[in-house]
Amino acid sequence: MTPIPTTRAACEALDAADPLRAHRDAFDLPAGVVYLDGNSLGPLPRRTPEVLRDVVSRQWGHDLIRSWNSHGWIDAPRRIGDAIGALLGAAPGQVAAADSTSVNLFKALSAALAMRPGRTVVVSEAENFPTDLYIAEGVIAQLGGRHTLVRATPDTLDAALGPDTAAVVLTHVNYRTGAMYDMPAVTARVHAAGALMIWDLAHSAGAVPVALDEAGVDLAVGCGYKYLNGGPGAPAFIYVAERHQAAFRQPLSGWLGHAAPFAFEPAYRPADGIGRALCGTPAILAMSALEVGVSTVAAAGMEALRAKSMALTSLFAAEASARCPEVQLASPSDPAQRGSQICLRHPEAYAVMQALIDRGVIGDFRTPDVLRFGFAPLYVRHVDAWDAVSRLREVLDTEAWRRPEYQARKAVT
Repeated sequence: MTPIPTTRAACEALDAADPLRAHRDAFDLPAGVVYLDGNSLGPLPRRTPEVLRDVVSRQWGHDLIRSWNSHGWIDAPRRIGDAIGALLGAAPGQVAAADSTSVNLFKALSAALAMRPGRTVVVSEAENFPTDLYIAEGVIAQLGGRHTLVRATPDTLDAALGPDTAAVVLTHVNYRTGAMYDMPAVTARVHAAGALMIWDLAHSAGAVPVALDEAGVDLAVGCGYKYLNGGPGAPAFIYVAERHQAAFRQPLSGWLGHAAPFAFEPAYRPADGIGRALCGTPAILAMSALEVGVSTVAAAGMEALRAKSMALTSLFAAEASARCPEVQLASPSDPAQRGSQICLRHPEAYAVMQALIDRGVIGDFRTPDVLRFGFAPLYVRHVDAWDAVSRLREVLDTEAWRRPEYQARKAVT
């Protein structure tokens, strides 16, 4: 890895030599803003408005219903799914773009429990993203309460695995700290217990290299609006390993997951392959925006993105530790063990973040005391990381976070 720069001039030099520097121009970024919240919502690709205008005016407005075939609308879930799969180390025919992460997790976990009859335990992490735990609770309730949800920690995960474990649901990169699991190792241990492994890739897709096929992952889900830049509420995706597709039975048996959707048969027959993971009609406007967003990541390549991501997070973590001793690093210190984000702890994190945002550095806050910064290497520069720390230092020096408006906002958050 490139040595960590120790001056702003050195950061400028790295940016000038950055092989990914041209990709920043693919985004419509507001002037004067350091955007470090792409791990919540990716910025607008410049091509997206043009593509959406064409979809609305020409494809929908002129070609009307013919566009389902002539413009490939009906194939969008599989086509975009394959493009996402290529970023995740999945061979074609195993990923579909559809619905939301929550809905796809409902499908995946329901199917996994059906594939492990007689086993009654679902294992997740106590600090998993809450919606994953909510969905697990919902699936268990829907199945009559015959299963139990065990909330483990990374240190107690192995002890939680046993002969009754049906499925394990984990988020690859922790949303609160950025800590990243060793996907192949954890998947192997879950398989050794006879259970199925479901990964949530919401903070991985487009941010860190993932090799789903090579790791032997069974099922995975993730969203399209973070590092994939698909827009607010963009469609999500679901991965079903080819070896499981014949047995994959998900409860949302909608018309598009039927073996012959346009035959309009009165009884349900699941489609072959990944098609059976689909449910209803795809949202074409949202799908079109997602397809543009995915192409921004594919144009750069995951290995190059990961190398720059590790450099950016290492720079930010080192400078924050050196110049802002009031904050504590909440992310792993080893860049290989974290995703593309850095989290810092401060007792007034919410107010500090509001003051930072007002100074043009947009990150976010996670309760109770976490300042969270996402580093999307497609458009974040080394000088952005440097300047963000400088403005953090300014907020701390001036105690701007004490301003009444920030404290008032904190009281209602």
